[in-house]
Amino acid sequence: MESKAPNITDVARLAGVSTATVSRALSKPETVADSTRIAVLAAAEQTGYRVNLSARNLRRQRTGAIVILVPNLGNPFFSEILAGIESALSHADFNMLVVDTRQAYMKPQLVSEYLHATRADGIIALDGSLPDAVLAAASSGVGAPPVVFACEWTPHDRFASVRVNNARGGELAIAHLAGLGHRHIGMIAGPEDNVLTGARSRGAMDGFAAAGLRLDPAHRFPGDFSLEAGARAGLAWLDLADRPSAMFCQSDQMAFGFISELARHGVSVPGDVSVVGFDDIDIARRFIPALTTLRQPRTRIGLTAAELLIGHIQTTTSLAIETKVLEVELIVRESTRAFAG
Repeated sequence: MESKAPNITDVARLAGVSTATVSRALSKPETVADSTRIAVLAAAEQTGYRVNLSARNLRRQRTGAIVILVPNLGNPFFSEILAGIESALSHADFNMLVVDTRQAYMKPQLVSEYLHATRADGIIALDGSLPDAVLAAASSGVGAPPVVFACEWTPHDRFASVRVNNARGGELAIAHLAGLGHRHIGMIAGPEDNVLTGARSRGAMDGFAAAGLRLDPAHRFPGDFSLEAGARAGLAWLDLADRPSAMFCQSDQMAFGFISELARHGVSVPGDVSVVGFDDIDIARRFIPALTTLRQPRTRIGLTAAELLIGHIQTTTSLAIETKVLEVELIVRESTRAFAG
């Protein structure tokens, strides 16, 4: 005969406290004395008691789940952001459901299904290019869970968001290259309709102006933040008669694609051209050459976005449309050097 699963009464009896005290110690440990909390945790461990999160969420009219909308799970950029989100959610007893919004099977109406309170208690969106139909459902306020954007954001700032100072990053990139004596600096941009592209490009143009330089339109290459876009830009750079001596790539992935394509053709970085990336993903410091780049505090982006959302859910206060901007940091490595003439 199977033994009965331990319950909260068993924990209370062993710890010598009431069931209400056990409940407080497990759900709000800051409200009980340290000695009581320790006794309850020890009793829970000894009896094998586990909190029934499903039942507790049902009582609170919650699902216990937060949906994360990611534009491309294959992009290593998102790994640390997701780790930061997971850290915050696990401490608050929320589960994380990650949805890749760019997969072929993920149609807009399927993404919209997650924007309903019966599916999730909240949404963290890392994709600023969600279809208008999805954004309309998210902002309807009728049965829609709260939404926080992380990293990217919507063009008209219709939702709370956590982002970095992308414009400052673009400005720092150009200032660094100009400070090394480069006068002809090119740029590989992101998607034309992307908010990151707009912000980083504006910052770069400020950097050009501050240094008394201009960006030759022929030296601005289109991209989409991918390795392939960087490689295509590398081929286009090779075809130029008058090549820029330095390049600002608006993502590390494009910088890697650019550098590797040039290496295939015997072109040296930084010997023949200096390269700056943006993001500082893990491989940047191990790439050959190690990449000079703008570091985004990715773990902190995830933590901040999750904490903002959790605070709203737990206090049931209105989620203000606020923007939290974190600073970027220029990390100088081996892919840039002074202009040799």
